[in-house]
Amino acid sequence: MKAWLNHAGDTVDQWTFEEVETPIPDEKQVLIRVQAAALNPVDYKATKNPAWTYPHIPGVDLTGIVEQVGKDVTDIEPGDRVAIHTNLQKNGAFAEYAVVDARALAKIPDDVSFTEAAAILCAGMTAYEAIVQKMNTTGKETILIHAGAGGVGGIGIQLAKRLGLSVATTASTENHDWVKNLGADLAIDYKKENVTEVIRDWTNGRGADLIFNTVGRDEATADFGRLAFSGQLAFIAGGPDQSVVKPFTLSPSVHEVALAAAYASEDDRAIRNLGHMANELLKLVSAKELDPLVTEEIPAADIVKGLQRLSERHVRGKIIATF
Repeated sequence: MKAWLNHAGDTVDQWTFEEVETPIPDEKQVLIRVQAAALNPVDYKATKNPAWTYPHIPGVDLTGIVEQVGKDVTDIEPGDRVAIHTNLQKNGAFAEYAVVDARALAKIPDDVSFTEAAAILCAGMTAYEAIVQKMNTTGKETILIHAGAGGVGGIGIQLAKRLGLSVATTASTENHDWVKNLGADLAIDYKKENVTEVIRDWTNGRGADLIFNTVGRDEATADFGRLAFSGQLAFIAGGPDQSVVKPFTLSPSVHEVALAAAYASEDDRAIRNLGHMANELLKLVSAKELDPLVTEEIPAADIVKGLQRLSERHVRGKIIATF
């Protein structure tokens, strides 16, 4: 099979697209003929891992057709159309075939394409875990979602609106129409505006009930100044410095969202939850209640070029590679 190979923890521009042996599934795995793979920031950020044997096949999101199942797999059959967010510790999605943990698989509805299904995996599941599973949205009114034009933020906006929340998001001015079309009530140009002041004004001084930070530690720390009393802050790209909050004043709740950690935990329920989240998102796509935000399709041979553009942080929605 053809696969992209990271030979020694190299940067993406040193990866090679070449022939390697097709893998064989063990008793609890499934062999998938890959049809589409989503490009994610983790793909260009995480180029070294002590768990990998080189050359390593990168990529964490794939969809495809089941070719072979292990002897202990009972609920998946050859020919099934499936989607999965794969284990970052193992060989991944950027190949014509991949072996995956059967517990985390989701079946793709007939009216959802492989490309659409690939788009809602890492990004969509991250947003789902943060907003639907981690945060308590009961009685909450407002949420700030950072980077609404990106894959995670874009799905997050849509999920938050389905829950009846008023949504503010940060985005460059050229992306304001895009995020408002997704449902954002307020778009803030983080390059030109003081985000804290805008959020305080928008909430009549209270701060946002919920904040979903997809940017980094410094911005997550600044989010404490934008959070309402007893508010909730979820983060994916570096936790906030909680020492800036005096005890028994703001009373915040802080949620770490770490999708890949489900596999690392080796907790059966956590791994199966990956499949559950993917299934729930696929139902919404099938019902036309969620836009998977596919903005570009590229051939598998152009994956490195796509990741290089993604790393420049000016891509709306999702880039999907097809095999």
